[in-house]
Amino acid sequence: MLSTPFYSNNPNLSEKILSVDYVLVFLVLILGVISFFAMYSTEQGHFGYYTQSHLYRFCVFFIFFLIIGLFNIKIWFKSAYIFYFLALILLFGVDFFGIVASGSKRWINLFVLNLQPSELMKVALIIFLARYYNKIPTHEVNNIRYMIVPFFSLFIPVTLVIKQPDLGTAMLIAFGGLAVIWLTGFKMKYFIFSSVIFTCLMPVIIAFLKPYQKSRILTFINPERDPLGAGYQIIQSKIAVGSGGILGKGYLKGSQSYLDYLPEKHTDFIFTLFSEEFGFVGSIALLSIYALIIFRVIAIGYRVRNNFSKLYCFGFAACFGMYVVVNMSMVLGLLPIVGAPLPIMSYGGSSMLSIMIGLGFVMSCKVHERTEVE
Repeated sequence: MLSTPFYSNNPNLSEKILSVDYVLVFLVLILGVISFFAMYSTEQGHFGYYTQSHLYRFCVFFIFFLIIGLFNIKIWFKSAYIFYFLALILLFGVDFFGIVASGSKRWINLFVLNLQPSELMKVALIIFLARYYNKIPTHEVNNIRYMIVPFFSLFIPVTLVIKQPDLGTAMLIAFGGLAVIWLTGFKMKYFIFSSVIFTCLMPVIIAFLKPYQKSRILTFINPERDPLGAGYQIIQSKIAVGSGGILGKGYLKGSQSYLDYLPEKHTDFIFTLFSEEFGFVGSIALLSIYALIIFRVIAIGYRVRNNFSKLYCFGFAACFGMYVVVNMSMVLGLLPIVGAPLPIMSYGGSSMLSIMIGLGFVMSCKVHERTEVE
């Protein structure tokens, strides 16, 4: 159970500290420790560049998470629109000042960090919609006049991210927005109708995909069609996961990783390395930590009094869970490779920053669970 609040509607610092959800803090910290040892293993037991960078980022962003959580939820409510438009401006800025890597322009150089604005948009869209729907009665949600703003707030960033091109992140951003909209009581028939239209347009959409994106779809259907090219990563990923067995090969003993059969193991495929070393049991333990984090966020959502915090917590929990499902499904060959990092575990400053900010907002909802917003 969550701790009993010790504060009034305007808690002081000591009351805020007592109201922190320490179970959530502990779970995030444990995940960070696991991610450090996993990153250390990707560099074959050396405290190299990726391990150092990942450790420093986690420590800094973990502090961000705690500090954000102590700020009054009213501040995040009032700045929700600002946060969204800042992320949107950065997305537009990618076109003009973006860094090109691997054929995609997704990052902006901020000197201390190559920021990927699309990662920030994952959280910004959720908090934007949570504020927008805060005062709209449930029976008015399906009114056409209340559909225009959510449609454009979702459509514009998704379109910008697709242009980068980054179809996987665009789909995750869209899922986050749709999750919040669904939670408001939006009629299911509209989702079904949209899904039917999307399915009918699939052949047209595929025709506009980049060659490498089409290759990923064909590789997903049949990885063996190009075992030394497009299918190599997913084939080696499956081999590594399968070779881990029940208990795994042991820490720092993963042959697929150590013999460099598995490329990109420090980013989106870090779960593959972890699964090879710790096996089925270790994988279930890691999944359990993610499940507990999601449970805590949902529990906080049930406890808070204001609609804004509820919508945000439930929306973020749905998206956090989707990030985990998509990443693990991808490395197991159950979904096409879409470039979705595993939260906190994968190497990547923008992804970790986004997740920690998102968790910080959740903690702020918990610490100020009795606070009303307007």
